[in-house]
Amino acid sequence: MHQDKLEQIIQEGIYGKPEIRPEEKHLFLGTYAERVRLALTNGQVYKKGMYEEALQLMSRHNDMRMLINGNLPYTSYNNYVKAANEKNVPFTVHNDFQATPLGIVFTTDYAIHQEDNIFIKDSIFEEEMGKN
Repeated sequence: MHQDKLEQIIQEGIYGKPEIRPEEKHLFLGTYAERVRLALTNGQVYKKGMYEEALQLMSRHNDMRMLINGNLPYTSYNNYVKAANEKNVPFTVHNDFQATPLGIVFTTDYAIHQEDNIFIKDSIFEEEMGKN
């Protein structure tokens, strides 16, 4: 038993601690789906203007953070950054060099379990995510 524990410590020292649901974390810009309030696709972030749902969310909730896909150019999301600053919503530009169709994710530090209702399912979403 002690040998197993020692082997585990050595493996963690070499490779780091095993990550829980890494694919999900890559998709949602470093967080888990159960913590997401709203997720916008890259195309939705590129869309001129801002989604009213995102503005309302920033006004209503003071317990969240905005995660931004670091692969997007600043000009595509600067309006969301300005709004977040005005509404005191902290944000992080997330870049783990993993491809993801999501451009902005509004998240909390705890599980809220609204996975069935985190996307704005407009034509841009349908085109990018291939959902019906």
